[in-house]
Amino acid sequence: MKYLIQNIAFLFLLGSLTFSSCKDKNNVASTDYGIFSSQDANTAIMNGVIRSNTPTHWDNFITAYPSTNNLIMKNCPGSEDDEANLVASRKIRNNNINIHLPSDAEIASGAVDMFLAGVQRTRDAGSKIGVHSWSDGNNDATAFPVGHAYHLPYIEYYQEMGFSQADAEAFYYFTINAATASDIHWMTDEEISQYKLLTQ
Repeated sequence: MKYLIQNIAFLFLLGSLTFSSCKDKNNVASTDYGIFSSQDANTAIMNGVIRSNTPTHWDNFITAYPSTNNLIMKNCPGSEDDEANLVASRKIRNNNINIHLPSDAEIASGAVDMFLAGVQRTRDAGSKIGVHSWSDGNNDATAFPVGHAYHLPYIEYYQEMGFSQADAEAFYYFTINAATASDIHWMTDEEISQYKLLTQ
């Protein structure tokens, strides 16, 4: 991989390092949808932690429910595998999925990156969006200077999701300075608006 970060998996909410495991990716039954379930023919529900097999779970789900165009994220605390998270998120964007946060939703860390994959992104009042720094096991992201190559995978991903370079950088550097890898910052309504997380 081009960047170190894309080879490292982070257990974001705990701030502890784990390494990406490929063994589960190829041992997933075609009827296994992991953290995804169907509400109806057009709507998927997501609950749980994003893992190394989440891209395969999404492939299985969208094959079984090809008319899906909406994803409702509920309790999504983050990702154990950052590389898999971005792969799954890109798949969601490529499937032209809109993403909504209901009033009781609570998403954090890598799940926020996945939320940004929504073609349309909406939320109800009361939903919570949490961000913080990543860690390589020894250093938080803030240990590396602005513009360092380790920051680029996220900034480039945000641009792929429709952010301008300036907006992508603004949101990314906000997240890594908002809280340490072992902590969490729950964004205010003003911050959610300022960093253009919603499309409406």
